[in-house]
Amino acid sequence: MSDATMSDQTMSTAVSEQLKPNGPVAAAMLAAGIGCFVLGLMTTLAEASEDVANALRLIPAVGPLSGKVVVGTLAFALSWLVAGLVLRGKNVRFAPFFAATLVLVALGFLLTFPPFFMLFAPAE
Repeated sequence: MSDATMSDQTMSTAVSEQLKPNGPVAAAMLAAGIGCFVLGLMTTLAEASEDVANALRLIPAVGPLSGKVVVGTLAFALSWLVAGLVLRGKNVRFAPFFAATLVLVALGFLLTFPPFFMLFAPAE
């Protein structure tokens, strides 16, 4: 076997070892965005509705924050599980997942921003 053939085989093996499916990474990233959005949504809904705020009071000393965090974390975990199973072993275009994650995180931040969620508070 010539040196060129050995080199080609070594390079081919090295490249194939480096190319792992990026679907699971895209799934985790998207799930993080979903978790951020759901946390923000729960924050705004708890401010807008006393019934929602009471339902989110899982630990009385903590108040609705305990439920907001639990719901957001469950949304992250469940969406990661589902997306991870759907995208397992697949190579996907990363840009749409990255863009969706950025939008979801931005919306989540907006929904947890007091001047925004106070717009939905009942008048006192």
